[in-house]
Amino acid sequence: MSSYRQWAVDVGVALAVTALLVALIETAPTYVSVTTYTLVLSSSVAVALRRRFPVAVLLFCLTCTVNVYIVDRPGIPVELPLLCALFSAMRYGHRLIGVTCGVTYLLSMVVMNVFILPGHPAREEIQDRIMLLGWFVAAMILGEAARLREKRAADQARNHEEVLRRQAGEERLRIARELHDSLTHSISVIKLHAGVAVHLAQKRGEEVPESLLAIQEASGDAVRELRATLGALRGAPEDNGLDRLTDLIERARGTGLPVRLTITGKQRRLPAEIDRAAYRIVQEALTNVTRHAEAGSVDVHLGFDPRLLTVRIEDDGKATPAAQPVPGVGLIGMRERITALGGSMSARPRENGGFLVRAELPVR
Repeated sequence: MSSYRQWAVDVGVALAVTALLVALIETAPTYVSVTTYTLVLSSSVAVALRRRFPVAVLLFCLTCTVNVYIVDRPGIPVELPLLCALFSAMRYGHRLIGVTCGVTYLLSMVVMNVFILPGHPAREEIQDRIMLLGWFVAAMILGEAARLREKRAADQARNHEEVLRRQAGEERLRIARELHDSLTHSISVIKLHAGVAVHLAQKRGEEVPESLLAIQEASGDAVRELRATLGALRGAPEDNGLDRLTDLIERARGTGLPVRLTITGKQRRLPAEIDRAAYRIVQEALTNVTRHAEAGSVDVHLGFDPRLLTVRIEDDGKATPAAQPVPGVGLIGMRERITALGGSMSARPRENGGFLVRAELPVR
């Protein structure tokens, strides 16, 4: 139940108890003083706070109810707010204070009956009030039953989450095995053949094509990235972060793409998830530029603010505002990653041509 609904229920219960007691006071067989009226209404209104301050409300209602019988004997069940407060105290685990208050109230009735008000006309009325023991026991039992029921429901929800977590872990392991059996082998074969081709070309004294060297290096990087991804799927921490940004940019330059890196602000150690997200943003953006942009240059900018990390990648490729690109899986994944971290991202063509990716990540 939301906090707003809980508050509405608490206020509703307090209003119902107050209305019932006002009606009973108006029809009481004996005179009710202003002091009694105030004490009864105060304890009734305090019922609205019983969920937030169960012990304080219980003690307040106990004090008000005992003082009602010291001042007047109204002949109506003024214990109703006390019973509500007792139920809530037991429900939220304050069993010792709940039982103590219940016993204290009943003993105070006995003391007033035997020692304080002997021979008073209200003696029989006070003796009848002692029969409220059953109501107090019922309130305590119901409160304890509600506490156990909520605890049982919480345990079931926790067990359900554990099952879902275990199933998700098993699924991650299955995916990791599938990726390892299929992609790792294929990429390793590509890297092996590229290495053999480079070796033969060097052995013959021929110039090694840059594209072949790029294939060899990219396949090695792909194997490392895939192993890191498989490790993350198995629960191992991912080690890709901004400390590897220079290597990433050098690999992009190796494909013939001029990349310029600019860092502003005071560079510092970032939380692991922010560090990895920033690296992945730059990686995905450079990959998209290499594949689609036909760009002559790329600018990568990292801006370190006390509470914000800004990542900006812009190129001078063929993208224009008139031809909006269709977001691919990479851009969608970037946006999801950034949103999950509480940040924001924009990816759009620039007015003078090219493409801009800008992300802002909050650094807590």
